[in-house]
Amino acid sequence: MEHYHFRGPETFPGSDPSIGRRISWGDNHCNPKTVLLNGWKNDSAYHTACKGGHVGKRHLWLRKHMRSMAFMVILMGFVLLLDSLMMSIFDSRNVQYHSAQSKSGGLEEEDRSAYINDEKLPIQMYDRLLNLASGALAEVSSKTSMKEFKQETSRLWEEPYPKASAWKPCADRKLPSNLGKFDKDNGYILISANGGLNQQRVAICNAVAVASLLNATLVIPRFLYSNVWNDPSQFGDIYQEEYFMNVLKDEINIVKELPPDLGSLDIEALGSLITDADLPKEAKPADYFRNILPILLQNGIVHFLGFGNRLGFDPLPSKLQRLRCKCNFHALKFVPKIQQVGSLLVRRIRKYDAARSMLDRQLLGNFMPENLSNENDAARSPSKYLALHLRFEMDMVAYSLCEFGGGASEKKELQAYREIHFPLLIERLKNSSPVSPTELRKLGRCPLTPEEAALVLSGLGFKRGTYIYLAGSHIYGEKSRMDSFTSLYPNLVTKETILTPHELAPFRNFSSQLAALDFIACATADVFAMTDSGSQLSSLVTGLRTYYGGGRAPTLRPNKKRLAIILSENSTIGWNSFEYRVKKMIDEGQRVRVRGFGRSIYRQPRCPECMCKAQ
Repeated sequence: MEHYHFRGPETFPGSDPSIGRRISWGDNHCNPKTVLLNGWKNDSAYHTACKGGHVGKRHLWLRKHMRSMAFMVILMGFVLLLDSLMMSIFDSRNVQYHSAQSKSGGLEEEDRSAYINDEKLPIQMYDRLLNLASGALAEVSSKTSMKEFKQETSRLWEEPYPKASAWKPCADRKLPSNLGKFDKDNGYILISANGGLNQQRVAICNAVAVASLLNATLVIPRFLYSNVWNDPSQFGDIYQEEYFMNVLKDEINIVKELPPDLGSLDIEALGSLITDADLPKEAKPADYFRNILPILLQNGIVHFLGFGNRLGFDPLPSKLQRLRCKCNFHALKFVPKIQQVGSLLVRRIRKYDAARSMLDRQLLGNFMPENLSNENDAARSPSKYLALHLRFEMDMVAYSLCEFGGGASEKKELQAYREIHFPLLIERLKNSSPVSPTELRKLGRCPLTPEEAALVLSGLGFKRGTYIYLAGSHIYGEKSRMDSFTSLYPNLVTKETILTPHELAPFRNFSSQLAALDFIACATADVFAMTDSGSQLSSLVTGLRTYYGGGRAPTLRPNKKRLAIILSENSTIGWNSFEYRVKKMIDEGQRVRVRGFGRSIYRQPRCPECMCKAQ
């Protein structure tokens, strides 16, 4: 288009003498063909120089070549018209472009809190490996038949170690040594849980254990409203209250509300309000007996405000560990509204309507039928899918202090976000020696980018046609970051693309309820892949798949430290070597392990208190 910006009459053939000479086949400037091409701007000079013996020949030549002349004039007129038309189109688009740019710039000034620029160019950190991965996937596709899209059963869709199936769910079993509830309790425990869906779930089951520990009656937990989550949902909006109370009725007393005489008390003035500052993180039973039980006995009520991670996993009596498992894996059922839409989500991804596993039945209840009603559907096998929890949101990216290939603009953007949302982090950085982003990556402290996640999946051998469900939303950088992923795996879906706006309407403005749909899609997936093992959703989903999966629910857990070493060789590593090392990394994360001391029983339920191992 630059050609059109500067093009004028001086650029036409004939204005350049050398061009004229080439066209006239020599240096004879009296050649009539040169006249035709150069036009008539030096008419008088020409006639003066060329009058004489050539005049007759000229008239004869004109009569002979009149048609050719007319054709040349028409052709040049057409070229000029086309040139003018192209210039007008270009100018129109240029004006529209600059107008759109100025408007988008104004919008960005008005809403800098979004910190996302949809117009960013694709960002790639590992161009060479992406090209190798693309070539490898294309080669696999060319060697396979159309069954590629039916996702044949293979080792990728199965747990690699048979020992996994030896562990069976049994946290709800009745033990002869279980004494049940005391006849008289010490008062009421009320909790107001903070965080999102998954943090609240952990808080609920910890509260059940504390109520049993202190021999108290538990009031149905409340959820604190947070400006981060913007969700007013309470327990009964997400979980079935009556079912919860019924499953645990032989273990502890649970009520929906405080008695009227206690409901009107000023709990804070009474001295019964317990914040996270009053209890150490991962508190032990002795901390509760020493700090909380005297208040409970004196006032008859204790209110835990926040209650985030305020009960450790070890040492803890086996009865309380079992009770935690019973709460998490048996007592917490989603309300029918969530189960119904969750079943729609799963059925549409699979293109199959019947329950396929115990996970389906536990999470979706009666909304996932046991058998197919249609004979045609029965003859069709379900589509397998992989669920990916890609933790690459703005807050996590900014807090990590890592760099992700976006250059100076990325650094500026993330620093601005930290200053607004993480002031304590900024203060801490002022008083400590900084760790370089390169070193943070080597230590495995950087969130995996969509590009890195795609490379791991391709290294494992997942085909280009694999159906992938993406949990969560608001990926930092959005399209500029996801382009690398979708270039390798285009069959990417979310709850927003699978469900209609009408079906999602009841969940709008309720982030925890939307998160419950992601929880269901991840837990019931044929394969679940995470990018951050510290995430509560990944932790709880992994535990549920271990508990109910029967050794047929594989989970992929990259070791970020090891992966960083592999990816650091981007410029030299061969694809075969990359595949081998990625597979080895994931394989080691899938080994069957019994829960270690201090480890979360929600994530690693393989232990005698939670599961039973077949002999």
